[in-house]
Amino acid sequence: MPFLELTLTLRAEQQPRVEEALEDLGALSVTLRDADAETPDERAIFEPGVGEQPLWPTLVLDALFDAGTDRRGLAEALGELLPWLEPDQLAFREVADEDWERAWMDQFRPMPFGRRLWIYPWNVEPPADGDMVVVRLDPGLAFGSGTHPTTALCLEWLDSLDLAGRTVTDYGCGSGILAIAALKLGAAGATGVDNDPQALLASADNAARNGVAGRLALFLPEDFPGAPADVFVANILAGPLGELAPRFAAAAKPGAPFAISGILDGQQEELLARYAEWFDALRVDRREDWVRISGRRRG
Repeated sequence: MPFLELTLTLRAEQQPRVEEALEDLGALSVTLRDADAETPDERAIFEPGVGEQPLWPTLVLDALFDAGTDRRGLAEALGELLPWLEPDQLAFREVADEDWERAWMDQFRPMPFGRRLWIYPWNVEPPADGDMVVVRLDPGLAFGSGTHPTTALCLEWLDSLDLAGRTVTDYGCGSGILAIAALKLGAAGATGVDNDPQALLASADNAARNGVAGRLALFLPEDFPGAPADVFVANILAGPLGELAPRFAAAAKPGAPFAISGILDGQQEELLARYAEWFDALRVDRREDWVRISGRRRG
């Protein structure tokens, strides 16, 4: 069954009222995207800080309605609810129904990270290769699947380590991909921390499907005990990375390898100075516009 899609461009401060009006008029779904996807603003909210719900300055809003919805009547009703809305801000089109999740899955292919590690979607069977370490994951829109450069940098770093029998903390775990990869690479136990309860649910589900749930503990930041780990990795954003540096230092054992990412190229100098207080052998690795800093906990 096709749908009627309404698209309009608006400012971030207008979004709550517009979304409320569309829902009142029967919108089946409302999605937001950056009106200027080429600007750094889109990337800057790759993962928001605790309690933050940031939006781009200018948004494109797409709302789906039943195919039989009267376009003129919908536009007039919006004009009454939102008097400042101009008719030329609205665009309508019919869109075909399809299984969006399967369509995305069909585009997702196995990806290698480092020497042994692979991320495979559930719809593709890996070969019987004893040297491969495979993490099975359905790609999602909200959490990492390995396709983002910061996730790739962290996966490659984990693959380079000897994790056998060690404990790993993954701060900002999202889908749990880094913690699960560490466990599949031989870690004895892992801890995942995220400020989004939905991320913790996704991590738990993915860990269970990969057969490592019994070795993964999950916490909200306020519940994280902070027990020092043998290996520490955090894939969040530069601002929180700077603020949380003392807590991260306390959560890493002396000599522990550590890596932080989610850093845009150009933001690393301040973080290098900040982390030099607790960590040695600092180095920077880049992929596209993103940076990973790694080193070892002093002590």
